[in-house]
Amino acid sequence: MSSTEDLDYPQIILQYSSGFLVSKVMFTACELGVFDLLLEAGEPLSSDAIAVRLGTSTTGMERLLDACVGLKLLTVELTQEGALYRNTEISNIYLTKSSPKSQYHIMMYYSDTVYLCWHYLADAVREGRNQYERAFGISSKDPFGAMYRSEEEMLKFMAGQNSVWSICGRDVLAAFDLSPFSQIYDLGGGGGALAQECVSLYPNSTVTIYDLSEVVQMAKEQFVPPEEHRIAFHEGDFFNDSIPEAELYILSKILHDWDDDKCRQLLAKVYKACKPGGGVLLVESLLNEDKSGPLETQLYSMNMLVQTEGKERTATEYSKLLEAAGFGEIQVKRTGKLYDAVLGRK
Repeated sequence: MSSTEDLDYPQIILQYSSGFLVSKVMFTACELGVFDLLLEAGEPLSSDAIAVRLGTSTTGMERLLDACVGLKLLTVELTQEGALYRNTEISNIYLTKSSPKSQYHIMMYYSDTVYLCWHYLADAVREGRNQYERAFGISSKDPFGAMYRSEEEMLKFMAGQNSVWSICGRDVLAAFDLSPFSQIYDLGGGGGALAQECVSLYPNSTVTIYDLSEVVQMAKEQFVPPEEHRIAFHEGDFFNDSIPEAELYILSKILHDWDDDKCRQLLAKVYKACKPGGGVLLVESLLNEDKSGPLETQLYSMNMLVQTEGKERTATEYSKLLEAAGFGEIQVKRTGKLYDAVLGRK
């Protein structure tokens, strides 16, 4: 264990202050298509060749590529002809558009939307509300109306969420044995990636994605194959419309969007609709009980401040919300990944 004297605090502060530079390098390389080009090329390329093919300046591209090498997103080989760049395995798997585990879409959502909201983080802290009005000149009273302000934004958001579940979905769905539940509703299921993981893991189940009309239409057109008959759709606003009866309700990254009152309101409706013996599965990133971490979850909670009406919570806080709605036999499973699972039974 190092003593505090051994820590280079000036260096740590400098690293923290320049953290946004790291993300912007990765976002920019994704946006320009660096990783896609190198995958398609099938061989290492020079910075000049990459710049020509992607239509950028040679000086700018060389610096971007070298920064990606520093981030271990690319490797470089010095030859007689000059420096040649290729993707690392991590970039091929997570940063190319064609990979089944691609995180390209969530990267672009963070770059184009989240990043602009975070520019006004100080205002969000002062005011305690999201910053869509300052960032985009639109009302902040309806967070999802702001998120879905155009078809392009909706598509970007849904694709981004799908990419997250491509690497985290199975972990949260396997945290508990959900095979006893054959009739499942995925409230706010969006693009359907979690529903598809669910019917893959539990082939005897059917999952109904309950979401806003425009979201359901986009999911049908862009994300869920029509031949997947185990996935159905229900159009509606679960705060204002009725919730049909089911054995299990999945709320993945839903409660963290809302304050406690709205969470209690929604969970009470879910409890009323739930079949006896059924349950609700919450999929959220859990804070430590003393809120000392994890850092990723603390940062997500800051993001909820600038983008939504909600926050990240501890397992105890989610358990209390479930208990207030009537649910019991509450179990918590930490997956060791970005998202955890909380199961309550009726």
